[in-house]
Order: sequence, then structure tokens, then C-alpha cells
Amino acid sequence: MKVAISAAGPTLESVVDPRFGRCSCVVFVETDDMSFEAIDNTNSTLAGGAGIQSARLVAQNGAVAVLTGNCGPNAHQTLTAAGIDVIVGCTGTIAETVQRFKAGELKAVSAPNVSSHAGMGEER
Repeated sequence: MKVAISAAGPTLESVVDPRFGRCSCVVFVETDDMSFEAIDNTNSTLAGGAGIQSARLVAQNGAVAVLTGNCGPNAHQTLTAAGIDVIVGCTGTIAETVQRFKAGELKAVSAPNVSSHAGMGEER
């Protein structure tokens, strides 16, 4: 199964970026064999709509779940509309997070856990 993780870097040793829409890159991992592909998140610098565009990136690459620290309402709605599970509260390295997911320790949420624009570095 392919999962997408918001990442601060392009390797399995990179840490989970707590921001979904504005993460540095998205690491797609095949949970069966831990093969992976990292894609730079060019949406991270958008003035608005970063969460929606990042969600589209995940959907276009065939992930069935997103593992991240936080997910806002627009991204959450876009992901769930595409049938993608959203798992928040993830920390540690990409490899550690995927192992916790595979062990059943991480569960999908039915609602966003932060407000709109939470990852922009300022209160709105």
C-alpha cells in the first residue's frame, strides 16, 4: 500500500514535517517493501491553497493515506473526498512513522486538527 508522508527532507531518515500543505517534500512509501519516492512540494510557497494543491499531489500519486503532523480543513476535505485517509499527530522519522502505521498504532481522523492557514507561520 502506498502512503504519503509530509517530510522535512527526501529520505526515510528525514523527520515528519508537522505542516501538510507547506511541507518541504512529500515522501511516498510502499509499505510492503519500504521503497520510496520523494517529490519536492512546490505548493509550499503558494500564497493560498497550498493544502488543496498538496492534497491533489498526493491523490495524483496514488497514496491511500497521508501521515502528517497537522492537516487543515481545506486539505482534509480534499483528501477525504479523494478517498484518502488522513492521519495526524505523526512525529519522528519517516521510517519510524511508517512502522507505527504498519503496526496499527496510527488511526485516521474524521476532522482537521488545525485551522486554515495554520502552517503559514503567523496567526490569521
